Amino acid sequence: MIDKKEILTEELNPTFLFTWKGTRLCDEKNYHSHDHIEMAFILSGKGRYRIDDKIYPVEEGDLLIFNPGVYHQALTDGNGKPTVEFFVGFTDVLFQGMEPNHFEILDDAVLHTAGEFRQKLFRIASSMEAEKEILRQGRYFMLRAYLVQMILLIIREQTAPLKQKKGYEFESVGRKYVVEQIVSYFEDHYAEKISLDQIAENMYLSPFYISKIFKSETGDTPIRFLIDIRLERAKELLESGEYTSIQEVAAKVGYDDVYHFSKLFKKKYHVPPSKMKRCR
Repeated sequence: MIDKKEILTEELNPTFLFTWKGTRLCDEKNYHSHDHIEMAFILSGKGRYRIDDKIYPVEEGDLLIFNPGVYHQALTDGNGKPTVEFFVGFTDVLFQGMEPNHFEILDDAVLHTAGEFRQKLFRIASSMEAEKEILRQGRYFMLRAYLVQMILLIIREQTAPLKQKKGYEFESVGRKYVVEQIVSYFEDHYAEKISLDQIAENMYLSPFYISKIFKSETGDTPIRFLIDIRLERAKELLESGEYTSIQEVAAKVGYDDVYHFSKLFKKKYHVPPSKMKRCR
């Protein structure tokens, strides 16, 4: 384990480039390098890698990281049996003590993983492969989220735990970013069904933590903030005279229950939505 200080910068926001899973039956033709970072994870079988003119044997569970300019070539081990490999490419990262767009975290060219760490990498590879195969909204962002998780697992495995200073209170450097993302999502999707659990799952955070940092940054809870956005939009719709019924306006801002909508509206603006409509 590497005894390093914190290597993460203020944000970890890589650009995800690609992921690929394949079965290797013959040697890779070209000895080549990239201008991006490529990670290779051996899912099964045995093989070899030529890296900077040195040959390294690899087998199931081995991880390799090829930084820009590092020449490499995948080879079979000569026994005619297939090797199943998983690749992911990315760029736009900056870690403390490393060149821009370099992930120089391994002590050697090949990391032999084991135990829980290996199983987590297998699960991420499987999840990324499944996500790549389905055409769903937000696929790129899900793949990037899995990539971030993979990078963080590698960092944690290769670095010693940080020592917390006495009297130091943990503050996530990404708090503002998380809150900004949630607010942006509310503003774009206020007319849809939204739950805190759904947001937490998509962001790989706990609902409790999201509520805590949201209240700290905005002074309000996420749900109360969403209600205000919906009611402000409803007020605009009512004042515009574009819609003919309160029920229609309620539906436009995400409420199926007109009574509940009217109750919230009156509490905020001190008049029922029907009066607001007539006063336009």
